[in-house]
Amino acid sequence: MLYFMDINTLVKLTSRAWSLKALALLHEGVPARQAPLLAASGASRTAFVQSLRHLEELGLMERNPGHGHPLRPEFRLTPKGQALAPIAHRIEATVRDDAGAALLRKMWTVPLLAVASRPKLFSEIKRDLVPITDRALSKSLRELDERNWIERSVDAALRPPRPYYRVINEGAGISRAIGLQGQGA
Repeated sequence: MLYFMDINTLVKLTSRAWSLKALALLHEGVPARQAPLLAASGASRTAFVQSLRHLEELGLMERNPGHGHPLRPEFRLTPKGQALAPIAHRIEATVRDDAGAALLRKMWTVPLLAVASRPKLFSEIKRDLVPITDRALSKSLRELDERNWIERSVDAALRPPRPYYRVINEGAGISRAIGLQGQGA
């Protein structure tokens, strides 16, 4: 079965800080046990374990039956996880520094970069990311603008003037790495 990244999958995946990183690490060949994955990620144990559970709940990863210890399980990617892990790896590989990696772990960063691949109004972005609040969208847009991953431009010819947002620089690279399908992004 062919799997692709759509906006709903992306929103669910990035709702836990370390889920994307865990998928990328598994794609890189890091041993699929909690300790090696945790060490390679640099995450806190609690947050990382929550992300691993989240990946299990999404059906992207499962415990490898007959391997590992109940308290130290070994994991494996499901077919859907195997299809999405290369995308997670491409996204992670696009980021060049720790500050960018920290921003990438925020819940709305990756979905927002995905839907702003072409210039969009605030209301259009909000419509594409249905569960996002105005406050969360404003804060995320501001952070991405400060990082120079999104550009805000105002169309003064319209009355009232309207700001448009589109990905630029490293943000555009992340947007291309996502390769979003099934969405009018």
